[in-house]
Amino acid sequence: MIKLRNIHKSYSSGNANLHVLKGIDLEVKEGEMVSIMGASGSGKSTLLNMLGILDKYDKGEYQLDGINMNHLSEKEEAFYRNRKLGFIFQDASLITYKNALENVALPLYYQNISMKKRNKIALEYLDKVGLTEWAHHLPSELSGGQRQRVAIARALICNPQVILADEPTGQLDSSTSLEIMELLKKINNDGITVIIITHEHDIAEMTNRIVYIKDGVIE
Repeated sequence: MIKLRNIHKSYSSGNANLHVLKGIDLEVKEGEMVSIMGASGSGKSTLLNMLGILDKYDKGEYQLDGINMNHLSEKEEAFYRNRKLGFIFQDASLITYKNALENVALPLYYQNISMKKRNKIALEYLDKVGLTEWAHHLPSELSGGQRQRVAIARALICNPQVILADEPTGQLDSSTSLEIMELLKKINNDGITVIIITHEHDIAEMTNRIVYIKDGVIE
């Protein structure tokens, strides 16, 4: 599903050049649930940006579902991002003035699906995460765990092949974190590849494989 070969990424800051990823080789098979662990500054978030086609790499090769992601146009990047990947962020990143249903339906808006149809589909996905009764509540009216469930439903609505989760339990208590991880495991059991960035060992141990990154290289 995912193959990285000799991925390098550097950032320029003033006169300095920061070499963040230093020849990453990584393979994630279809249907795997993998966690990526590393200290702050190790390169794990930069790696997730590469996987999510959110940032370009300087050197190397990235294949997603057998398709080479090198030298894509912005339009092509957006196409593969929207059709093959789903994103879950630490803070849920919901639009504050839209209710749960509208937040989940938003990705379908960019596919020119009618409001009636996208709201119907969004309600089905809210049901999958146990939030049907909260469909018309704003994010401010939801708990942290509920907001993250809305984010998961939004990530799933375009039927992605891969879910990329950046510290999805980082702002949750231990009990709610467990609920979110059980939900992600259920999603994984449905055949979706799940990659989780985390610094929490107990969360990482709930995945099938742990990848450790240190100083821009995989240990």
